[in-house]
Amino acid sequence: MTDNKIEIRYFSGYIRNWKKLCSELDIDASLGRSERENTILIKAYKKWHMQMMEHLFGMFVIAIWDEDIQQLFCIRDQVGQKHIFYTVCGGEFLCSGDINELAADPRFEKKLNMRMLQQYLFYGYPIGKETFYEGIYKLMPGHYAQWDGKTVTLHRYWKPEFEPDETKTAEEWADEIKNTVNEILSEEKEDKECPYKESFLSGGVDSSYLLAAGDAVCANTVGYVEEGFDESGLARHTAEVLNKGFRVKVIDPETYFARMPEVVDKIGQPLGDASAVAFSLGCAAVSEYAKVVYSGEGIDEFFGGYNAHKNPLKEGWTYLTCSHIMSEEAVKALMLGYDESIKAVEPVAPYWNEVQGQDELSQKLTIDISLWLEGDIYLNTDRTSTACGIELHTPFSDLRLFNVARRIPGRFKFMNDQNKYVFRMAASSVLPDEVAFRKKVGFAVPIRKWLADPAYNQPVKDKLFGETSKKFFDQKEMSALWESYTGGEAFLWSRIYNIYAFLLWYDQKFA
Repeated sequence: MTDNKIEIRYFSGYIRNWKKLCSELDIDASLGRSERENTILIKAYKKWHMQMMEHLFGMFVIAIWDEDIQQLFCIRDQVGQKHIFYTVCGGEFLCSGDINELAADPRFEKKLNMRMLQQYLFYGYPIGKETFYEGIYKLMPGHYAQWDGKTVTLHRYWKPEFEPDETKTAEEWADEIKNTVNEILSEEKEDKECPYKESFLSGGVDSSYLLAAGDAVCANTVGYVEEGFDESGLARHTAEVLNKGFRVKVIDPETYFARMPEVVDKIGQPLGDASAVAFSLGCAAVSEYAKVVYSGEGIDEFFGGYNAHKNPLKEGWTYLTCSHIMSEEAVKALMLGYDESIKAVEPVAPYWNEVQGQDELSQKLTIDISLWLEGDIYLNTDRTSTACGIELHTPFSDLRLFNVARRIPGRFKFMNDQNKYVFRMAASSVLPDEVAFRKKVGFAVPIRKWLADPAYNQPVKDKLFGETSKKFFDQKEMSALWESYTGGEAFLWSRIYNIYAFLLWYDQKFA
């Protein structure tokens, strides 16, 4: 939709507070969703220009053309729930939420970004603004790009800032969390164009609270036959307590490995997060019943959900996000053409420098929100759900909930030997204590066992020692890694998986 001066050239996402915006911007709230969202974006831009993002709550990537000034503005939401990539080809600015679309453009010359490969081997996900393609960049969360026909200028309009407020009790903070969650979910419930929703449910408090407080009528999870990895029993119990429907997609190793090439392709870049394949299979299963599905991402990074958030850093160390797969020494030994000038700390350093002087938990959460959450978690959930035809809503990633979390002192986030303690207190208003204060299980996948099993790992082994691998990796080091892993050093599974995901991707895109 245009008004002859302003054109929305690209939009992907969901504006959660659309009803309030319709009132503020004098828009007919009975318009169909597509027309309504376009009208909101145009009028919001005209009224607030680039301050419009302060008024939008939800998830979004937007490209707006302003005819009067002959400029394009490309915007990504504050925490990066949606992805958008861009490049300049033949003097034209191209952007898309699907990196495959840009890489396939006949004007773009594909070339592997070796810098990203080296960083990926360390972190296990494509960290920061660069991508695996030279010349294609990711617009970072809380940023917008401005294109004037010649130059791309990047602007940072938002960053996560923690400012603990010591004036409230844990109970008062729990009430504020509860009230904010209710406000966010009331907007979801009011959207009658999405009358039927389902939800993903693990054994943890985040998705359980979302299911209890929201309007989803059925919960969905994935399960495995392997004990110690299967959370479906806990999820089923929670669904029964809440009187919700329940489905479980049982994943076996054959199904998992068969799905992996498609997931790598749809994500568009290598991702060493084994949960992505399981999540994709879960999305495919639920897509038969619902097109709008809730998921509980955001809470761990806002409120401190990982052991890495609790464990103290050694003096003088930089926090390199809650996930890193290999040491620099291990990457150097394995990778042919290793560049000594590329340091693992590079993507983190600018953010780390900004948070000096803050308490350690605030520092860690800022780093994880800025890099890990968007670069791994949202890359996984955004791209896999979209590929399955699902619109994934993540209400707990709403900026209003972060604005509560940012003010809560760390002592209320880790308390009584519990992580996310004050969030759990809020959740206990609608959940039994056994669920609200259940120890974090995580979204574990039995891949560490499957990769070592000769019944399933021959295709993996073929990649690790194939012709493509020989272009990038020292084969003696690869053999040593494989033998150590299959010989019983199970913790090495993540390195194997990380490398395998890259080789699958490279053969799809460059072979």
